[in-house]
Amino acid sequence: MTVRTPFIAAAFLLAGGTAFAQLPPPPPGAPLPPGAAAAAPEAGTVVTGRVQRFLLNPGGEADGLLLADGTQVAFPPHLSADAMQLLQPGDTVQVGGWRAPGVPVLRMRSLEANGRSLVDTPPAPGMAPPRPPREPGALDALSAQGRIERLLYTDRGDVRGVLLADQTIVRFPPHVGAMYRDQLKPGAELHARGWGTRGAQGTVLEATGLGPTADTVAEVLRGPRPGAGPGAGPGVGPGPRPAPRGPAS
Repeated sequence: MTVRTPFIAAAFLLAGGTAFAQLPPPPPGAPLPPGAAAAAPEAGTVVTGRVQRFLLNPGGEADGLLLADGTQVAFPPHLSADAMQLLQPGDTVQVGGWRAPGVPVLRMRSLEANGRSLVDTPPAPGMAPPRPPREPGALDALSAQGRIERLLYTDRGDVRGVLLADQTIVRFPPHVGAMYRDQLKPGAELHARGWGTRGAQGTVLEATGLGPTADTVAEVLRGPRPGAGPGAGPGVGPGPRPAPRGPAS
């Protein structure tokens, strides 16, 4: 089943707090300590590294990079098409921007690769931010299961997703990452159901349900209302949302 909807992460509502009650103790991981981003960000930071992969949002647009040394580079999704034309996995990039102390995320202001550059130019005062080059694509019901390879962070150090061993990206709002911080660790098994896209750059989904196995998945967010049109937003009414039929594995 396919629905057309704006990006769903920011609008989702928390539906429950027991999704990971049955998770076994995970192996040692490397989450950030609480308050890691409390200090002021370090402006003027420059990082050079090899691109391991693009980091995608649920609509299939790139909004970041993962470098070989583990650095996560963040940029707005309206730069997705330009970034994908400029570079590809394996290329060496030099990224300038700012980062909070102790956080492995660099907020990009400029990027250079293959003799070309890309700059994130903020809008002039009073002007709206640039819109994405295209309307967000249709989101499909998807599921994913596997071992957590890496945590994904915001530029403030909040956990906002995971990268599984098969390179599937599972995204969720930071408040979900905070609630399940002790369970979301590298090496832990995770099953996720939600809405997203699958394409040449990989599979990514926004999780509406999480658990250690398919049988223990519990709803943590409400997804888009089935059959809703553009701009309808997520389902927020009382009662459980009907489960998507036949999620792709």
